[in-house]
Amino acid sequence: MNDHQLLRYSRHILLPQVEYEGQEKLTKSHVLIVGAGGLGSPTALYLAASGIGELTICDFDNVDLTNLQRQIIHTTQSVGINKAVSAQQTIYEINPEVIVYPMQQKSTEAEFAALIKRADVVVDCSDNFATRYALNRLCFEQKKPLVSGAAIRFEGQITVFDFRNAASPCYECLYPDVGSDQEMRCADNGVFAPLVGMIGTAQAAEVLKLLLNIGETLQGRLLLLDALTAEWRTIKLARDPACALCG
Repeated sequence: MNDHQLLRYSRHILLPQVEYEGQEKLTKSHVLIVGAGGLGSPTALYLAASGIGELTICDFDNVDLTNLQRQIIHTTQSVGINKAVSAQQTIYEINPEVIVYPMQQKSTEAEFAALIKRADVVVDCSDNFATRYALNRLCFEQKKPLVSGAAIRFEGQITVFDFRNAASPCYECLYPDVGSDQEMRCADNGVFAPLVGMIGTAQAAEVLKLLLNIGETLQGRLLLLDALTAEWRTIKLARDPACALCG
């Protein structure tokens, strides 16, 4: 790192769990973020500010006025622009040293597989089961850590599937794929604006812990948030022997 980077990341470097070596590791890391909406916004912002060297951001949707209530990486001037491109523009304003690869098209499973292969950690900030199941399956196959988050109305959840560990459960252990196409989307159900920030920043924290190999990640634990009561609950997750994917 140069002198400018040492100053920019000095508050990280002061932490004994990070120090110079840890921060340098972050600057050489590559994170894949799928979804640049409510969860992807704070995740991308904090990872960029933290000094992650490369971010690949996938989102084929364009910024809509209704997104601005919670998707803080986008501005009023971003309306009509692709979300991945808008995220890239904002990140460069915050930290121009981060290399951002915006993926504007709807990725196929083969394309996701190639993107995951290049990444050190994958962050699922998507809003549909098809994408979640695909990322879970591909990360399992490639033994890449997956940080999964979701938020709707006033309720959110986050967990980590670290497939480098043979004991880690997977997304299908938590939600078996029964072929249902029913989705709960913010456009239909609404979402409390700060909720996605609380879950998204927690996702960013889990990514950094995975990359730095510090603390205890949420592997084997599902963290649930009720924003109306300000209550966090933890549920233990174990690998399901009957899981169709990892059992």
